[in-house]
Amino acid sequence: MNEINDYTEKIFEDIKHIDKFGSEYWLARELQHVLDYSQWRRFESVVDKAKITCKNSDLNVNEQFANVGKLSKRSNNAIVEITDYKLSRYACYLIAQNGDSRKKVIALAKTYFAIQTRKQELSEKEYNELTEDEKRLYRRNQARKGNYNLNKTAVNSGVKDLARFHNAGYKGLYNGETADDIFKRKRLRYREDILDNMGSEELADNIFRIAQTDAKLKRDNVDNEYTANSIHYEVGREVRNSIKRLGGTMPEDLPTPDKSLREIEKT
Repeated sequence: MNEINDYTEKIFEDIKHIDKFGSEYWLARELQHVLDYSQWRRFESVVDKAKITCKNSDLNVNEQFANVGKLSKRSNNAIVEITDYKLSRYACYLIAQNGDSRKKVIALAKTYFAIQTRKQELSEKEYNELTEDEKRLYRRNQARKGNYNLNKTAVNSGVKDLARFHNAGYKGLYNGETADDIFKRKRLRYREDILDNMGSEELADNIFRIAQTDAKLKRDNVDNEYTANSIHYEVGREVRNSIKRLGGTMPEDLPTPDKSLREIEKT
C-alpha cells in the first residue's frame, strides 16, 4: 500500500460494514491492508495487544473483537479456515493505538476511529481514556462541525460578514479580544488556526458558545446581521460569566499547548 498523503475519511469508510441491526463494524483482514500491514501475523500481534487494552478497560473483549472465521482458497486450491475479527469502532481505535506509530496511516486511523467520525458521542469512559492531545482532536472536530452549522445559520439569519460575526462571539467570551488578538496573544505563526492551538478545556468553552449561538439564532428567528452579531456577543459573554461563577479559568488564561493539532496530525 502506498503512503497516504492526503487523508480523507473515505479510506476507512470504504471498508466499513453495516450489520442487520444497523451497527457499523470493520473486518480485521480488510483493516490490516489499509493500515499497511502486509503480513497477518504481524497485524494479529497488534490485535492481541489491543485486546489486552480492552480487557484492562473492563470492556467485553468478545463484543469488541468478535471472532468470525472464514474460508479462503490457497494457491494449491486447498480450502482452509482463516481467523478474522468483526471489529467495533472502539476496537479499531485500540488497534490503531497499539499499531506502528511510525506509519502515518496509524495516526490517521486514531483520528478517524476515536475522534472524527461518529454519529453518536464517545462514551464518557472512552473519552476519559483519551490523552489530552486526543481530547483536543476530538473537541476540535466538534468545533469544526459546530462552526460549519453556525455559518449556515448565520447566513440564513442575514449575516454577510462572517469574520465580523465570529469576532463578536470571541469578544464576548474573551473579554473584548478578537480572533486576531487571540492569534497574537498565542504568538502563532502566519496562517495558523487559533482553534488548532487550544487545549481541550478552551475548545469546550468555544464549543458551548458555538452551539448556544446557533440554537438562539434559530429560536429567535433572527433575520438581520446586527441582531445576529449582538446575539453572538451576548452568548459569548454569558459563557464567560458562567465560567467565572463556577470558579473556572478564563479562556484567555488557559495555557496554549506546545504543539498545534496540525503538527500532531502529521506525526
